[in-house]
Amino acid sequence: MRRPRTPPTRYVLADGALWAVLAAATGFGFRDAGGAASPVLDLLLPLVVLAVAVPLSHGRPGAAVLMVNGLCALGLADSATPANAHVLSLAALSFLLGVRIARVPGPLVVLAACLGVDVAACAVLRVPAVWWFYTLALLPAALLLPWLAGRHWRGRRELVREGWRLAQSLEERQHLVAERARLTERADIAADMHDSLGHVLSLVALRAGALELSPDLTDRDRADLAELRGTIADAVEQLRETVAVLHEPREPAAGVGIGAGADASSPSAKDTVADLIGRAAASGVPVRWEQRGAIPVLPPLVERGMYRVVQEALTNAVKHAPGSAVSVGIDHEGDRTRVSVVNAAAPRNGRTRAGNQAPDAGGRGLTGLRERITVLGGTLRTGPHQGGFRVTAVLPHQAPARPATRATAPGTGGHIDRGASPESTERLAAVRRAARRRAVAAFAAPVTAAAFFVPAAVCLAWQLTTGVLPPSRFDALEPGRSRAELGPLLPARTFPYPPDHVRAAARPPGTDCGFYRSGRDLLDEVDLYRLCWSDDVLVSKDTLEANPR
Repeated sequence: MRRPRTPPTRYVLADGALWAVLAAATGFGFRDAGGAASPVLDLLLPLVVLAVAVPLSHGRPGAAVLMVNGLCALGLADSATPANAHVLSLAALSFLLGVRIARVPGPLVVLAACLGVDVAACAVLRVPAVWWFYTLALLPAALLLPWLAGRHWRGRRELVREGWRLAQSLEERQHLVAERARLTERADIAADMHDSLGHVLSLVALRAGALELSPDLTDRDRADLAELRGTIADAVEQLRETVAVLHEPREPAAGVGIGAGADASSPSAKDTVADLIGRAAASGVPVRWEQRGAIPVLPPLVERGMYRVVQEALTNAVKHAPGSAVSVGIDHEGDRTRVSVVNAAAPRNGRTRAGNQAPDAGGRGLTGLRERITVLGGTLRTGPHQGGFRVTAVLPHQAPARPATRATAPGTGGHIDRGASPESTERLAAVRRAARRRAVAAFAAPVTAAAFFVPAAVCLAWQLTTGVLPPSRFDALEPGRSRAELGPLLPARTFPYPPDHVRAAARPPGTDCGFYRSGRDLLDEVDLYRLCWSDDVLVSKDTLEANPR
């Protein structure tokens, strides 16, 4: 069996303070009513209802509003005035309804039900016109306006809370982005070391292999050279594995900046393709190259990309097909440069490193090279060619300003579109849409209410003021005179809402009586004048008190 949850102390204190304020207002209203008020109905019952409604407003604020509205409906039975201190309680609970319920339809149904109960009470009790005005104007204002104020306060709290949550999320994401940038930079530096140092080590291993065949060396020297070549091969493999561990997919834009910085700081940053091929030929690689077309002035990134294509292709040829002839072709066209590196099939007595292993199998060399070329807006194609292997890259002379259309989302393992809205933009748009809906509701609700209440109030005020007979004119009316003679002294119309006790007052038999108000006060009952006619002749005139004792 679940045990009831005890409310927090602050809720108990807040509810107690609110009940004390509303109870004080109720007690003040009871004292102001004087001896005509009932201690049970006008004091004890409201205090009990408030004691239940205030804590109930946490879980069921709509039910709490209905309970307090019942007190206001009960007040309509008061013969003196419908106004009482329960309107303050109704406004307070309506405010809490707007604060504690975010949805709109439910509270609007509650407010409409409250108004329906009040109108039904007026119809059943057959209250005077002023009571109707109170029901159709003051009670809806006490229901609607506090509810709108509560919704506005709730919206501001949600906006502030969402802003702080978003700021915290952005701060955490900023730390993640900074950490990822550091890791990416380390991976780029490691990849650049692999490209540069791996190529140099491969050439050293090739030269050591050539020295093994020298007839001037002893068996001990050949063994040492073989061990040196093996050590170099192991170092290249360890370097490749380290790069594979450090490497992570990165955003192309970040790769451009960091990669460029790594290239600029590498030992071979000032080398050219001619220097690269010269060192390879000096190390014993059978390489030849040809450059066709007018040599353009290339951006540093494009020039380094061309350098890396030749370097990686030579490294793979030396590592996987030692002794094979390598052909390098560079074709400069109008807006792009085509680089092609082809190595022939390895000699049958050549020492391949892993049998017929494809170049860069399982490594990061060609994969990293493809990423670099893609960032520059070019293409890279690799594959077997006439028993050997061919690497072909096409590089545009102008690198794109915003390369690549897709980027890796940090921490997601997937991709996101560059044009996709970030989470902060979507959340801000959702908050703005909610704010606009609240603004529309705050504007539309009073306008809709005014469309019903203002015409009713205007009509009631018109009926109350057009049926007024000033006391001076009433005194000038003389029984026995005709309606035509007295017409200039009479108002344009009679008062249509006399109380029941006025209608039931004794009248001369066979007469037709009309009622007039003695003053223009709209918020208080005034004495009524009764004029009784027989055959359009004034028979009698009477003054009837609005509230007889």
